[in-house]
Amino acid sequence: MATKAIAGLIVVGLAIGVWLLWPRGESASPVSTTVLAVEPTTTRGSDTSTSATPTSTTVVNSESHVVKTVEEAEEILRELWFGWFEGIYNQDEDRIREVVATDHQFDLAESQFGKMTFDQAPLRSDLEYSKTEILRADEECLAVWTTTSISGFASRRTADVHVIRWRDGEWRFFSLWAFRNDLWEGDCASQFD
Repeated sequence: MATKAIAGLIVVGLAIGVWLLWPRGESASPVSTTVLAVEPTTTRGSDTSTSATPTSTTVVNSESHVVKTVEEAEEILRELWFGWFEGIYNQDEDRIREVVATDHQFDLAESQFGKMTFDQAPLRSDLEYSKTEILRADEECLAVWTTTSISGFASRRTADVHVIRWRDGEWRFFSLWAFRNDLWEGDCASQFD
């Protein structure tokens, strides 16, 4: 019952976020029809080597912060979502601010303080990604389509487009879209609030 309540709260929060971020009327810039994609791959725990607990998402590779591989994208997603859930679990506003790009996303996380229930404290290893595709990767925006499986602190599986923006020298969570053909591209050009 608790996992259904958690899943319901997450879905409601994401739906509110999509509704609030949905473009209205005039567009700040034209939407590009170019989509960069990488051959879909499936990643399992045994297929991916991970280093000791990462502490930052600022260094993606030595030349640039532009993400080039599915593994890099999945590690960024893991770090951001872990920070999101860890911040909610500990009711830690500073931790949430480390991983979100907008005040709106901060408010969504903060609204779950004391409401979202956890079976245990979140761990990075509780977040698994599969069927991951990079839809866009440049210096300002990373858009990733992936299936996320959460275990340990909750039980949930969903497929979404995650829009991540480069802000203050780090990748930060910007928005989440339920369908890969949604209007997520506008989020790559949107101004921060």
